[in-house]
Amino acid sequence: MNDILPDVSGTWRYLESVVREIVQSYGYSEIRLPLLEYTELFQRSIGEVTDIVEKEMYTFLDRNGESLTLRPEATASVVRAGMTNGLLHNQRQKLWTSGPMFRYEKPQKGRYRQFHQFDVEALGYGGPDVDAELIVMTARLWRRLGISRIELQINSLGMPESRQRYRTALIEYFNGVKSGLDEDSIRRLEQNPLRILDSKNPDMQDIVAAAPVMLDYLDEASSGHFEGLRALLDAAGVAYTINPRLVRGLDYYSRTVFEWVTDALGSQGAVCSGGRYDGLVEKLGGRPTPAIGWAMGIERFVALHEACGGEVPQQNADVYIAAVGEGTLARSFELAEELRDRIPGIRIEINLGGGSFKSQMKRADKSNATYALILGEQELDEGRIGIKPLRSKAEQESVALDKLAATLRKRLN
Repeated sequence: MNDILPDVSGTWRYLESVVREIVQSYGYSEIRLPLLEYTELFQRSIGEVTDIVEKEMYTFLDRNGESLTLRPEATASVVRAGMTNGLLHNQRQKLWTSGPMFRYEKPQKGRYRQFHQFDVEALGYGGPDVDAELIVMTARLWRRLGISRIELQINSLGMPESRQRYRTALIEYFNGVKSGLDEDSIRRLEQNPLRILDSKNPDMQDIVAAAPVMLDYLDEASSGHFEGLRALLDAAGVAYTINPRLVRGLDYYSRTVFEWVTDALGSQGAVCSGGRYDGLVEKLGGRPTPAIGWAMGIERFVALHEACGGEVPQQNADVYIAAVGEGTLARSFELAEELRDRIPGIRIEINLGGGSFKSQMKRADKSNATYALILGEQELDEGRIGIKPLRSKAEQESVALDKLAATLRKRLN
């Protein structure tokens, strides 16, 4: 787990604000969720034969003996919240949430045990149109930020019936090459053979590459859904690659799955991933409800933005108030509050801790403020203040205090 320090938190805040702006422009509303859930929620939704449930969840008994888990992902919590709060009864919901998630993983660059995600979910929508909307939305995000080193991969996992046929074919195939499987794959062979396709073991890549392909086993409806998605992406001008080995790591996915991957972050290539989970609401005790969503790791998002040379608008002080002499500090506090009242959004830093005029001006320059406001005893007596540009060679100007807000508003705009 790591600290997000002030020198990078501004980048986080900026990128999060861009994602929020874009997501909300498509009609998605925020939902805020607890960090803790009953462990059963994730066992039933994610699947007990997954690395997350078997090895990575932070699970403990509370004082009542209830098994609780720090959330390892957000989709199950969104569905649980929708069900328990009556949001899914004869309704459709377009929701987003963000915050920390927790998995006991091997720490490596860009991957932490407490990590952060931005999560977008559409519940109650069954057609490929919403699949396309979620993908087009993310494509807009990359364009907005100038991120080009990224590629969309898509696949379809079909519905449970066609997936069962595919599962049977996989078991038959992997049993034929069982001597080449690692221990994890052998354990998953009878329970969840699709997870073998997601193996990162380099010694098994040839075996995985030769396995049957899910697209050859799709039911007619799923095949039509996938073709509909591809047609909409083509119409929107969103390029993609069909990756028949893309299965995603959680058991609840069906039909459409997708990932945005990059070569800019080394082996950690997936930045934004998602897919359909049409059976999850029913599996958790609700009515049959089609749904789809995506999640993006914010740590990797920040790293990708930096790797692609992305810039972040500076959020430094607009003005720095230097106060030298008797009575000037109290007046500077009063003046700062007046300016905040009259110029919404202005960023003002007051010199704190005293110091000579020279030292205060050094602090003003270090603050990256646009202007220094200089208030000395003479200015205070005359009801005036100095405005010194710090980012240009323009001359210092003296203005009446009652004209200061109007002057600054004009200059800052």
